[in-house]
Amino acid sequence: QVQVVESGGGLVQAGGSLRLSCAASGRSFRNYAIAWFRQAPGKAREFVGAISASGESTYYSDSVKGRFTISRDSANNAVYLQMNTLKPEDTAVYYCAAKFTAYRSRYYLSPNDYDSGGQGTQVTVSS
Repeated sequence: QVQVVESGGGLVQAGGSLRLSCAASGRSFRNYAIAWFRQAPGKAREFVGAISASGESTYYSDSVKGRFTISRDSANNAVYLQMNTLKPEDTAVYYCAAKFTAYRSRYYLSPNDYDSGGQGTQVTVSS
């Protein structure tokens, strides 16, 4: 089973950018779909975006579409979340999650679909 660790969070001003990394351990990373979720204080965990195991399919929530981009680097067992034009409402702890799948072109939207997740990385956007 793949284990994932997030990094790259921090404090940024509104309008700025950050790139989060999700580093995966394990030999079968190419068979894992990855998603990003976030959770702000007092709010439920929210889906941000997902990428298929093949990397050819991505899906984003409406709140981040056009601003965030997910990509994967299979050679380095990593997935990235590039976040541009950040807003104060993007402030949250960001988590990545991994799901083993035989369907390498599929992405998955529910946290319940995923097999493993990390401890999260804090993103704070100041106004």
